[in-house]
Amino acid sequence: MATAASTTDSSARHPEWQYLDLMREIWENGSERRDRTGVGTRSVFGTMLRFDLVNGRMPLLTTKRVYWKTATREMLWFLTGDTNIRELCKQNVQIWTDWPLDKYRRETGEEISRDDFSKRIVEEEPFAARWGELGPVYGKQWVDWPTYQYQPDGSYRRGPGINQVAEVVDSLRNNPGSRRHIIEGWNVAQLDGMALPPCHKTYQFHVADGRLNCALYQRSCDVALGLPFNLWSAALLQRMIAQQTDLEPGEFVWMGGDTHLYLNHTDLVEQQLAREPVGKPTLTIAREPDTIFDYAIDDFVVENYEPQGALKAPIAV
Repeated sequence: MATAASTTDSSARHPEWQYLDLMREIWENGSERRDRTGVGTRSVFGTMLRFDLVNGRMPLLTTKRVYWKTATREMLWFLTGDTNIRELCKQNVQIWTDWPLDKYRRETGEEISRDDFSKRIVEEEPFAARWGELGPVYGKQWVDWPTYQYQPDGSYRRGPGINQVAEVVDSLRNNPGSRRHIIEGWNVAQLDGMALPPCHKTYQFHVADGRLNCALYQRSCDVALGLPFNLWSAALLQRMIAQQTDLEPGEFVWMGGDTHLYLNHTDLVEQQLAREPVGKPTLTIAREPDTIFDYAIDDFVVENYEPQGALKAPIAV
């Protein structure tokens, strides 16, 4: 089992070293393999990172700039249950644009640029309805998991959707000792309809001594591009739920299955591994909305964040 452990006392080290140690372990010792995208990866299996969220701390990387507002907008979008990229594109959030863009290019043969495609998604509602749909991805499963009711004639009728997020908030308030505080994205029956099956698939919450802990299991993880966003987003969700349930944020535990670096990310990896973490960024939530679904981007204030320069690499679709 691969871990991001260090030979030195981890309590004395900046928590970001866990991420850098993991990146170095994959790059130097990972198994080189072919993958769905055709790009190729170096991969290890079964990894873990742990972060204490006490005093507003967040796993926000400083060895490169992480666009935390973009990741936050995506998380707020998940909580709406929306599955069309139009609302994201309106906010110039292009995290999901490449998948529908790739489908559009394949099916029409038109080599449209991403900027022009996103512009059409925003300006043309029929175009967005046809080409901006992602299928039943994260938000749909989180707040409207489909149910089916068996009928006397042997058929099934669609039942009411399950809002997993609301149910977890309710169960944390009323039954904090439960071992069933889970938000699950891996709906086997609907995977084929998704633009991308969920990578950060299972969130479990745990209450101890008035602190809310969260464990995220991620089946597949792009460490260079995806993981910095995943760490921030999951810890953000944990902080929001903690506020809604009158608990203090506790430990965030991230667990990875296939944890990999793409072979075309060499420049990014080598530049980032040459840097050292600096500072301790913190998050303040400026207000407490009535529900977990009522947060807005202006509610989140990050302080003490002075990251080193941005590092870019191509995304594998």
